[in-house]
Amino acid sequence: MGYHEIYDRWKQDPEGFWMDAARAIDWDRMPSKALFDENAPLYEWFSDGMVNTCWNAVDRHVEQGRGDQVAIIHDSPVSGVTRRITFVNLRNRVAQLAGALRAKGVEKGDRVIIYMPMIPEALEAMLACARLGAVHSVVFGGFASSELAVRIDDCKPKAIIAASCGLEPGRVVQYKPLLDGALERCNHQPDFCVIFQREQDVAQLVEGRDVNWHGFQYGVEPAECVPVEGNHPAYILYTSGTTGAPKGVVRSTGGHLVALNWTMKNIYNVDPGDVFWAASDVGWVVGHSYICYGPLIHGNTTIVFEGKPVGTPDAGTFWRVISEHKVRSFFTAPTAFRAIKREDPKGELLKNYDISCLRALYLAGERADPDTIEWAQKVLQVPVYDHWWQTETGWTIAGNPAGIEPLPIKIGSPTVAMPGYDVQILDEAGHPVPTGELGAIAIKLPLPPGNLPTLWNAEDRFRKSYLKHFPGYYETGDAGMKDEDGYLWIMARTDDVINVAGHRLSTGAMEEVLAAHPDVAECAVVGVSDDLKGHVPVGFLCLTKGVERSHAEIIKECVKMMRDRIGPVAAFKLAVVVERLPKTRSGKILRATMAKIADNAEFKIPATIEDPAILDEIRTALQGLGYAR
Repeated sequence: MGYHEIYDRWKQDPEGFWMDAARAIDWDRMPSKALFDENAPLYEWFSDGMVNTCWNAVDRHVEQGRGDQVAIIHDSPVSGVTRRITFVNLRNRVAQLAGALRAKGVEKGDRVIIYMPMIPEALEAMLACARLGAVHSVVFGGFASSELAVRIDDCKPKAIIAASCGLEPGRVVQYKPLLDGALERCNHQPDFCVIFQREQDVAQLVEGRDVNWHGFQYGVEPAECVPVEGNHPAYILYTSGTTGAPKGVVRSTGGHLVALNWTMKNIYNVDPGDVFWAASDVGWVVGHSYICYGPLIHGNTTIVFEGKPVGTPDAGTFWRVISEHKVRSFFTAPTAFRAIKREDPKGELLKNYDISCLRALYLAGERADPDTIEWAQKVLQVPVYDHWWQTETGWTIAGNPAGIEPLPIKIGSPTVAMPGYDVQILDEAGHPVPTGELGAIAIKLPLPPGNLPTLWNAEDRFRKSYLKHFPGYYETGDAGMKDEDGYLWIMARTDDVINVAGHRLSTGAMEEVLAAHPDVAECAVVGVSDDLKGHVPVGFLCLTKGVERSHAEIIKECVKMMRDRIGPVAAFKLAVVVERLPKTRSGKILRATMAKIADNAEFKIPATIEDPAILDEIRTALQGLGYAR
């Protein structure tokens, strides 16, 4: 069956579709049905089934005779270490860690915070919690004490599992002082903290509270898998918090297993045993879904990469990893490719590696501009699939179903809605807009398995944030349109649609134009307040390495391109060249913060910002244009 037949099959019989998908999972007790809608609009999936995530991700592959297959490859150019862990080794390590946690009192329903870098032990900690039915909450390693404290007080963990440090190019980031600082601020205190000591920085342990990762496992009985209900929380993941207090997205166990397993073949087109690489971090949703759980549940080898796209040691590190480990499908953020393109615009470093094993590149995490996709296509000579999803959804809303039927690529579109998602484009009043018109992107309820059923201890906030604006729908917060072929076009966050003299314009469309300039490696457009027009767009340009032309000349060319392609209606006359753009650690550009700086409005420095000093550079650049006075 092709994509359209499968999508129609889901639409006509969602219950049958998801029960079929559920049969690919090992259940201790098969659920009696897929959807539980008694508390609509708070829907649940597979609630009365009994299942264990760790069994499905690890033990069953050993039981099926694939214990010697490599489960995890740790590739760490920052430490010079490469490790390979087989499924049988992983099972033994996870069972031992789970046994040690159980011996210290951790059981089903308890929360455990994990605060670790990109090392296999981070995945082992996640899986050990899943083995016991404990609910983990991974906090990005190196997060500030204040942000870690907020998360500790919100989810009230019985234990915290941390590493002594993380490694960045040229520096060691000490985690333990950050953890100690967080616990000094917290009202809630864990019963104990487990510290994995790395040789680059051995931390001081607090007597009576801290235990050594290896020492506390000695002599304990390994733990068996504890079956939990299908609606039991697997984990809590706090959204990156670019605005306001972080939201604890809850992921339910049954739906999470079923949906992620379905995606590995149907979207990413890998078979059990293939090597799958998502170049992300376990602190983000991509790390949960596609470094840890998705690949392992499906029986793939997953790569835990501790490095950067450039600087560890150069812009060829991704090609080395793909070549060395025979990666079949590769998933990263567009920002990573823009960084590589900026350092190596002609892709010269690729000549040093054989990446003929690679079948496709998948981009997500932010909007993939056409220029980046075209460059990646040209350099890699494989299909480049943009796909769109969110922390809240846990897996693809719209993508190209390469494992079912690769659809024609339309550059700038993540292609079509996946089964489970009825995506609509609505106006402010909640009415569908005509084909080709910009509107708010919403998903008709119920959301499919694997999506969030609620927020942790914040049901009212869940309803208000996602369900209130468009009753009967989940509000994505993104703006876009559908074309005549049903392809979705994600143009901007709803907040990034600007009103210029009564015209609603997408900053994403403007960024596409700027990114097409041959000297522009990366860009952002924000709307700043204007007394006459409401908003005017301002462009920020990062130039390709080696460009020495006049900045004024490049800006003049960009203004002309905008006028030619979008028209005078865009009122685009202002742009500035900057060395870098402010981003979250996951690569999202902080456009709303930039706009607030321009408008002299109050703003909170986002907890997830990569480098707060960049905001001062942006302020200085804006002052040169007459803003941010």
